[in-house]
Amino acid sequence: MNIIPFPEREQWPALLARPVLEARDIEARVQPVLEQVKNEGDAGIKALALKFDKIELTDLAFSEKDIAEAGDKLDDALKAAIGQAYENICKFHKGQLQAPEKVETMPGVTCWRKSVGIEKVGIYIPGGSAPLFSTVLMLGIPAQIAGCKEVVLCTPSDHPAILYAAKLVGVTKAFRIGGAQAIAAMAYGTESVPKVYKIFGPGNQYVTTAKMLVSKEGVAIDMPAGPSEVAIFADDTALPCFVAADLLSQAEHGADSQVLLVSTSKKLLASVNIALAEQLEALPRKDLAAQAMANSKAILVETGDEAIEMLNQYAAEHLILSIANAEAVTEKIYNAGSIFLGNYTPESCGDYASGTNHTLPTNGYARAYSGVSVDSFVKKITVQHITEEGIRNIGPVVEAMAEAESLDAHKKAVTIRLKSLL
Repeated sequence: MNIIPFPEREQWPALLARPVLEARDIEARVQPVLEQVKNEGDAGIKALALKFDKIELTDLAFSEKDIAEAGDKLDDALKAAIGQAYENICKFHKGQLQAPEKVETMPGVTCWRKSVGIEKVGIYIPGGSAPLFSTVLMLGIPAQIAGCKEVVLCTPSDHPAILYAAKLVGVTKAFRIGGAQAIAAMAYGTESVPKVYKIFGPGNQYVTTAKMLVSKEGVAIDMPAGPSEVAIFADDTALPCFVAADLLSQAEHGADSQVLLVSTSKKLLASVNIALAEQLEALPRKDLAAQAMANSKAILVETGDEAIEMLNQYAAEHLILSIANAEAVTEKIYNAGSIFLGNYTPESCGDYASGTNHTLPTNGYARAYSGVSVDSFVKKITVQHITEEGIRNIGPVVEAMAEAESLDAHKKAVTIRLKSLL
């Protein structure tokens, strides 16, 4: 890693900047794909699969048999691991459910909120060399807990672990569709693919752009997304080999993965660099990881407070605190997608099985967005009930405010009720 010692504060924005994508060029490529699916439906999807992936799709949907028999193609150890992850993720996310709490704001005036699962949601799982069946769990489980009636899965991968996870989380329909055309299919609906109300899931820059474009047309999305990223704050209590392993676990996602290490210890940074060189050589995906690491940064700072300020500016998707008093330091962290504490909490555990969700805001969006949770799959609907006593109490308040806003019909809607009680 390139070690940058004691940068001046005016240098921080440039050091912490993510790569800027040519959004207009990507949009120009994605928009015709969306239009083709919107106008041609299933036929458009098949034509695009042949054009981009050289695949001739006959059936867009995975059959019930495909899904039912997926588990038979997995070894027992993997199925057990998926089962344990499912249990842990369920346990954590069920704790997010909240019973409606009725609040009497004044005598006879009662208000509350109820949570209702979004009826139709879509989940996108990319293909590529890494079959992300863990993301099926991370998105499907909160949808299941929220009570979503229809959960549509689109993926270009036919990996049995993806289909096995889809069955576990109660996916209602699954399709062999990838890329921007998958997002279009779920956004607009086709002869085969149901239209959904909200779309979740990771993807490359074309998938991400497709999600952003359909969101302008009234289809909700989970969050804006960019390349996956990790930031680590490590001091002399950290183990260099652990830090190196965590950096590489992020870097192997792809050449555009973002990797940042901040430390108050020059000795630690040097030791991590040695461990990185050793561990990188043993990775099957070392070429991808090496490209990401070539763009990574290790920043040496004077104090822990300076490190915390820098990391809050960066707003990492994943933030690892390999430092003394890590839990106490979390009180000073206000921009991060998910935080991992101490030497024995690798990001990998959050990615797979600890229970928290791994679908998190990237590209600095942790300044304003939360990661996916059960709340992402529900709507909050407010309810109120006013009794005769209540309308007597609140009525004059509303009359005075409506009159001041020159909304006479609003006032009369109250006045007519008050007069009926005389």
